[in-house]
Amino acid sequence: MIDDFKTTEAWRVFRIQAELIDGIETLRGMGPAVTIFGSARTPDDDASYLAAKETAELFSKHGVGVITGGGPGIMEAANKGAFSEGAVSVGLNIALPFEQQANHFQDVSISFRYFFVRKLMFAKYADAFIIFPGGFGTLDELFEALTLVQTGKMRHLPIILYGSDYWQGLLQWLRSKVLSEGCISKKDLNIFHVVDNPRQALSIVSAALKSNLKKQKKLKKLKKRKKREELEKREGLEKQGSTKKTEKNNSKTGKQIKLK
Repeated sequence: MIDDFKTTEAWRVFRIQAELIDGIETLRGMGPAVTIFGSARTPDDDASYLAAKETAELFSKHGVGVITGGGPGIMEAANKGAFSEGAVSVGLNIALPFEQQANHFQDVSISFRYFFVRKLMFAKYADAFIIFPGGFGTLDELFEALTLVQTGKMRHLPIILYGSDYWQGLLQWLRSKVLSEGCISKKDLNIFHVVDNPRQALSIVSAALKSNLKKQKKLKKLKKRKKREELEKREGLEKQGSTKKTEKNNSKTGKQIKLK
């Protein structure tokens, strides 16, 4: 019984590895993208559904891809908005006993068995997170993103809460209880933004993308300069070594002449 359990656990590692490889191979090289989270239970006539669709349309028209959990509700709205507007619409689906059923608006669709592998893909290929109203799953993704940025385990991406009416109770609790009792610092409340329309979200993400592009160009220049300096240093050392070798040979030749 114990041996069977160990064997099953060992094979599980290979399944996890296969999901990681599939996700990375499929998504690598994709351009700028936002990950959109929200409830799977939101009906298609709800204001949040319509806002998510409009937001995804706007980002897609500006060449920014959209990544969702691939299911119904807000996920479907975001995939639908991005689907025919130019940028890629990605769905990272998960096998669940209820609610999760892949929507039909995905250019790229990947299925996962393990939540943590799926979460890695959400974070790894996102340039921003936009969180619409949702339940436990949405809150889980929100607080994981906040924790990764807070602890420096992930670069400071824009984390945007959409719909101030929905989030104000949570924000009030964070200020009045969590902050006041010293569980977070005041600067932690600056990690995220709150917006009420798609253009506000686009403005925040566009500014972050431009800033990131400048940093990448600067880093590229620094790497190029460092490489050039290292090359010059190596050439200098080689030249110095060659000069010393020549002087040594000349010295030996001089000694041989004196002996003769």
